[in-house]
Amino acid sequence: MESFKELFQMVKDYTRQYVIDSKELSELAYQLWIKSLEPVSFDGNTAVLYIKAEFMKKIVEEKYLDLLTKAFEAVVGFPVKIEILCETSEKGDKKEISPASIQTSSPSPVLPSYSQEEIDMNSQGGEYEYTFSTFIVGSSNKFAQAACRAVAQNPANAYNPLFIYGGSGLGKTHLLYAIAGEIKESRPKTNVIYVKGEEFTNELIAAIGAESTKEFHDKYRQADVLLVDDIQFIGGKESTQEEFFHTFNHLHTSGKQIIISSDKPPRDIETLEARLRTRFEWGLIADISAPNYETRMAILQKKIELDHLEKYNIPHDVLDYIATNIKTNIRELEGSLNKLIALYKLNSYQDPIDINLATRALKDIISSKNNRVVTPELILDIVADHFNISVADLKSNKRNAEIAIPRQIAMYFIRSMTDTSLKSIGIILGGKDHSTIKYGADKIAIEIKEDETLANTINIIKKKINPA
Repeated sequence: MESFKELFQMVKDYTRQYVIDSKELSELAYQLWIKSLEPVSFDGNTAVLYIKAEFMKKIVEEKYLDLLTKAFEAVVGFPVKIEILCETSEKGDKKEISPASIQTSSPSPVLPSYSQEEIDMNSQGGEYEYTFSTFIVGSSNKFAQAACRAVAQNPANAYNPLFIYGGSGLGKTHLLYAIAGEIKESRPKTNVIYVKGEEFTNELIAAIGAESTKEFHDKYRQADVLLVDDIQFIGGKESTQEEFFHTFNHLHTSGKQIIISSDKPPRDIETLEARLRTRFEWGLIADISAPNYETRMAILQKKIELDHLEKYNIPHDVLDYIATNIKTNIRELEGSLNKLIALYKLNSYQDPIDINLATRALKDIISSKNNRVVTPELILDIVADHFNISVADLKSNKRNAEIAIPRQIAMYFIRSMTDTSLKSIGIILGGKDHSTIKYGADKIAIEIKEDETLANTINIIKKKINPA
């Protein structure tokens, strides 16, 4: 049981990462539904979990089972069936399941969290705090880290705004939390607000619906330091850009510090208004690129130290294998150690931690990096990620533009980049008629010749699907 508790903690940590990424899970949802789950048993094929109430069980099964399934596969390296029990559930010998009948897992380590008003100074990243001291500096991020430290030490007087960009999983969020943490520690009365681009949009929508836009304005325009993570998500959202434009102007003219992160520089953010692009370029722009081999090795060594993994005596050649093959995403780099140790525990500590075990544990990650095959599933994942929606949305019958257009784009790519038949594409997309697939794919093919913005979006997604 103890090993499954540790394994399930890794699964929870994986799902918690979606809080940071703002993709499929909100902070509140994690606290209510994922964190409440407890491990019961795992036989290598089926993971049995416990949650207190029947209504909670139904919500988890309806909304978060796919995410949990994805998390288990990411951690252990193979598909796992999930069963969820509650106090009224029966399993095996028909005995009632209750909290007393299972071992409670240790509390989840807290990843970066924030209140509505300010950064929680106890925020953590995995098992460790997101601070400057836990950020590994290399040639790929040295300039960005130095700029962030300068802003943290002298907000509104160093670089304002500070714009940081780089690919997913390279440490942008880590640096933003490090800035916020240092400012709050040295200037406790400073009003520091951290928000993700998507959450800013959602808050604005909610405020408009509740007729509380004044409260929304006051919240952000009273900030002394405003940190906006993943600003690219406001691209194409006219009302959000309008609101952020006025918020930016108010704060900047008031001498307040603004820090922004994105996956690309301002000039490359599609559908971003020119007036915002110009303002983002007023201050300092710093990029973070993929770390070199030496930095990747240092990151692995630091994770071993911070997460207290020394007891596993991971050989140097195993670390070398990981650092050599995982080059572009620090989150994957660090997560590879979790997968390796998870497999070690699942095998009851029988197989030594060596190259053979590392190859088995990381075969999905490393093989996919080295030999990417374009499949309909890959296209759906990338399109969904680009538009910040779920694959389930793409497969649904929702007809709002936020879903319908990405769905047609997915149709276009699957038809043009794979040998999948129209009928099969329809089945993949939730049972749609082949004529619907043809219409959607043809519509995008025609519109990209006339719509420059759409053509740019298509090119960006195509590079994500097939970087080569």
